[in-house]
Amino acid sequence: MPWSERGFTLIELMIAVAVIAILAAIAIPNYQNHVRNARVTDGQSKLLEMAGRLERCYTATHSYANCLSLPVDSEEKFYTISFSGTPTASTFTLRASANISGQVKCAWLEVDQTGERDSDNDCW
Repeated sequence: MPWSERGFTLIELMIAVAVIAILAAIAIPNYQNHVRNARVTDGQSKLLEMAGRLERCYTATHSYANCLSLPVDSEEKFYTISFSGTPTASTFTLRASANISGQVKCAWLEVDQTGERDSDNDCW
C-alpha cells in the first residue's frame, strides 16, 4: 500500500476538528443555560416546602409569627430561604435568594401566604 493511501490527510483532520468545534460552540451554551434553569427548581421546591410548613403551623396556632426558624439553605445550597419582612399573625412573604450569582437564572424568588409568586425573571 503506497504511503499516500494510508491514514487521514491534514485537510480531512482539520475538517473534522472544525465540525467538532462548531457543534461544541452550539451545545455548550445550551447546556449551561439548561443547568442555570434547572437550579431554579432547587429554590422553588424549598420555598414551597417552607410555605407549606408555615401553613401547617398556621392551622395549628392561627398565626404565622414564630412558626419557622429561618434562614435555611435549599437542598443543593443554590438558594437561601428567609422571610421578606416580618411575618405577622395573618401574613408572610418568603424569599429565596441565590447564593451563587450568575450561576442561576433568577437572583430571587418570592411566595406569600396567598400563594402569589414573584421573581426577578420569569421563573415561575
